[in-house]
Amino acid sequence: MAASESNADLMRALHDEHAAALWSFALGLTNGDRGRAEDVVQETLLRAWRRPELLEQHDTSARSWLFTVARNIVVDQWRARGRRPESLTDHVPEQFTPDSTDAALQSMLVGEALRRLTTEHRAVLLECYYRGSTAVQAAARLGIPLGTVKSRTHYALQALRLALQELGVVT
Repeated sequence: MAASESNADLMRALHDEHAAALWSFALGLTNGDRGRAEDVVQETLLRAWRRPELLEQHDTSARSWLFTVARNIVVDQWRARGRRPESLTDHVPEQFTPDSTDAALQSMLVGEALRRLTTEHRAVLLECYYRGSTAVQAAARLGIPLGTVKSRTHYALQALRLALQELGVVT
């Protein structure tokens, strides 16, 4: 088999395995704009095709790379629109603040990272960090010993950091 055929097979496998998840992720990043999401996925896969060494990576590292590239494409598009308007019209363009977009992207990425945690780790983090419970309150609400809350919190934060690294958010 020629190198171009093996790259084509690897690219087809990459597409079959990751395109649906990537498209869903891009759809969220583009606020439901299906056309832009398709463009983001297409550009992301094109960039993957240009990097054949990526095609041979394990599933999780390839998916992390794809998600990071898609996020960067959306951020670059957003920044480019801020410097030059898409078209000149009579109406005033909608004003965007950098904080709201960055916060939305961060929220989506943290949500994705939390979904990758075990149920027990996710529960203790949600109780302690999102609901603002103390360790004692979390232990009572979750029905587990205080020491278990503390150790689960420690290991859950480590697992969350690893999940964020896989998504390309944290180095």
